[in-house]
Amino acid sequence: MEARDDVTLQAAYAQEMEHRLLPFLATALAVALFSLMDALMKGASILIGAYSALLFRSIIGTALVFPIWKLRGGRIPSPPNLRMHALRGAVNCGMALLFFHGLIRLPIAEAIALSFIAPLIALYLAAILLGERIGQRAVIASILGFAGVLLIGLARFDRGAFGPEEAEGVAAVLASACLYAWNLVLQRRIAQLARPAEIALAQQMVVAAILLLPAPWLASLSDWRILAPVAGSAVLATLSLLLLSWAYARAETQALVPVEYTGFLWAALFGWLFFAERIDQATLSGTLLIVAGCWIAAPRRTEQTAI
Repeated sequence: MEARDDVTLQAAYAQEMEHRLLPFLATALAVALFSLMDALMKGASILIGAYSALLFRSIIGTALVFPIWKLRGGRIPSPPNLRMHALRGAVNCGMALLFFHGLIRLPIAEAIALSFIAPLIALYLAAILLGERIGQRAVIASILGFAGVLLIGLARFDRGAFGPEEAEGVAAVLASACLYAWNLVLQRRIAQLARPAEIALAQQMVVAAILLLPAPWLASLSDWRILAPVAGSAVLATLSLLLLSWAYARAETQALVPVEYTGFLWAALFGWLFFAERIDQATLSGTLLIVAGCWIAAPRRTEQTAI
């Protein structure tokens, strides 16, 4: 009888550990897919521009997700959910457009490293929007994060690679990081209100709707062959959105955000494979400072939400 109870306890423990690990594994896979998507979108953006690449990706993404949403018993969201989807979609539209604009002008790993400052920005955003108090740890973390960004920028300036184009790229990525910080606040909230398929479809549709408005004047498709990598990036983005929505509905943001730092490793790999980009010591050191700042700022208590 006792042996049977031990087996039952071990099975229950194994199941609990699996439930705890699955959101982290899903997030890690989503980050890897997003990094590969960044590489494909960089190539497409170089050829037809960041706006056109994002426009066609979001249209293809909408067409891909709609059947999934429909098969999952999709229903029109409630008005409060629609407002939340519209807000997050608009934030993501600006975030993605700025990031891909900067990605044309910077190595992928460097752009990813600069975007890592988003969790630190989120601390101050929470203070502004939610009235949270900024503690001493947050101040120290911000100083480290700023030092990391400064180190990456100064190193580029010292080696004569910080012209107007590069400065524009850095500014675009940092502006994108500000919007991503807002997205981090919205991501957890919407994941608890809607299913992954609904979230992915709403984001793709909102981005497509916004970008279609100036399409008659700005859209460009100089080479139809560019649709292949754009379609591939749409598939990768869709899979990543589904995985992240699933994971953030099952674990707290503060527990999953550190997993996103693995994106630097994937960015370095894909940047080297696709564009022969190399990582210098300054970029690596700056990244470590930014990540260290985020680690200091992160709450030490994590909780697992109900599956």
